[in-house]
Amino acid sequence: MVAGLLGTVRHVHIGIDLAWNTRRRTGLAAVDDAGALVASASAVSDAEIDGWLDGLSAPVVTVAIDAPLVVRNPTGMRECERLVGKAYGRYDASCHASNRSISYFDPPRAWTLAERHGWVTDPARRGSTALPAAVEVYPHAAMVGLFGLGRILKYKSGRVLTRQEALLELLRLMEGVAVLGLPANARWREVRRAVEEATRPMHLDRVEDEVDAVMCAHLAWLWHHEPQSLHVFGDGDSGYIVAPPPPTHAVRVSPDAR
Repeated sequence: MVAGLLGTVRHVHIGIDLAWNTRRRTGLAAVDDAGALVASASAVSDAEIDGWLDGLSAPVVTVAIDAPLVVRNPTGMRECERLVGKAYGRYDASCHASNRSISYFDPPRAWTLAERHGWVTDPARRGSTALPAAVEVYPHAAMVGLFGLGRILKYKSGRVLTRQEALLELLRLMEGVAVLGLPANARWREVRRAVEEATRPMHLDRVEDEVDAVMCAHLAWLWHHEPQSLHVFGDGDSGYIVAPPPPTHAVRVSPDAR
């Protein structure tokens, strides 16, 4: 199925909204070299993720993963997480702490995924090797930076109607990214319809990771084609997150804080 969709594509950039363990859903997406979405799906097990990736008929150039990739600290928070929090925390886009004392970061699932597929994980080596480059990204920060949001869109938790409204706003913003070509993509239209018709949390849960993966795929494309639009918080040795540079636009105060 994936191979058929990608039959005329020369190579792809991949986005993975990777669950930290194999009990939750992972979003997967691929864009072509022009930046257009060509495939998206979701999976749970490592075998399902590998099967989707192996089914791509076009070579992978760049992979952007929403999950801790390089985690070396035994406890506490990575420096890159502190730096992202400093830049994006006032927009509610701070990071969770990741360290090796947490079992599913010893080693991180993203790291083992990159190892299995032979992806280069050092951002300093971008463009210096023929192997695919894999970087860690953070969609919430990316959305704030790319769309000028005054606060993150809270579609991950809360009441169904509130989540639905936030996710529909995200779909609208992403559809405004011309290179993605989302309105013309059949699978994207199915995702949009699922969000529009959602009446229970599970209906949103089934597609939100796939939406995040599409955002990650766009970041992978930017990392390859427009790296100056992104910033590396941290480094390849101690851990890093690739996101837009620290924003300076106004913060939107939560109504609850007034």
